[in-house]
Amino acid sequence: MENKKLGLILLGIGVLFLVSLIIFKLQINSLVHIVMDQSGGNCFIDGETCIHEQSQFPIYVGIIVVVVAFSLGGYLLFFDKSQKYVKEMQEKLVDRLEETKKEKDSDENFEFLLKGLDEAEKRVVKAVKEQDGITQATLRIRVDMSKAKLSAVLSELDKKNLIKKVSHKKTNKIFLKTAL
Repeated sequence: MENKKLGLILLGIGVLFLVSLIIFKLQINSLVHIVMDQSGGNCFIDGETCIHEQSQFPIYVGIIVVVVAFSLGGYLLFFDKSQKYVKEMQEKLVDRLEETKKEKDSDENFEFLLKGLDEAEKRVVKAVKEQDGITQATLRIRVDMSKAKLSAVLSELDKKNLIKKVSHKKTNKIFLKTAL
């Protein structure tokens, strides 16, 4: 149940208790006046106990119940935002879990792809994945290959439709064709 609805219910219960408490107090006062009228204006019963000194305990308990119901109802109605906060946190957690799952799936796909490549191709693909758009000259240094060997590996990867060469000034930039 939403906190606002629960707050309204508690305020309603508080109003019912307050009305009941007022009616109870009025009836007690009415009975005291009736007893005094019947005894001829004497407020002592059996000559010992004054009927005005009756126990106020039920009234105090009723007042406490009304105050608690109003306080809790008002708090839930106007101040409590915990459900909203919990819902936002759940949404953030779900989003983060989905992102993590996508990253994990991507990593699994990448590892699966690497199994079908030889060692030189693996080194090149890993380096390109780490720095997409790397220049061919920088890639040659990172994977420690000769220009001829790197060019042959890049041609093989291009045939396998894994990378894309884009001419950039006097060199090529290397990109992965699919997001891995």
